[in-house]
Amino acid sequence: MGQGKADLLEVIAESGSISAAGRKLGLSYRKAWLMVDEMNRCFASPVVETAKGGAQGGGARVTQLGHQALEQYRAIQARAHGAIEAELDAFRKLLASQPR
Repeated sequence: MGQGKADLLEVIAESGSISAAGRKLGLSYRKAWLMVDEMNRCFASPVVETAKGGAQGGGARVTQLGHQALEQYRAIQARAHGAIEAELDAFRKLLASQPR
């Protein structure tokens, strides 16, 4: 799991669609689907469940495990950012205010 996959899970949860999430994030449907497939294969059970299209329409939903994984990932991110905040501030001070 990384930033891109976490963002994809969030947008799938909001939109109920892999294709809509891909469009919103600037990803092709194929790329978004491959990311979902990889996550589903790497976790103990699927993080996204899909329903085929047709007369009833398709869709996707983030499973309970998917929501738990996303929550844990965001907590890890927040904790990591807090741990390096002073170093980030020091690094930012080295940067030019405007690129040359």
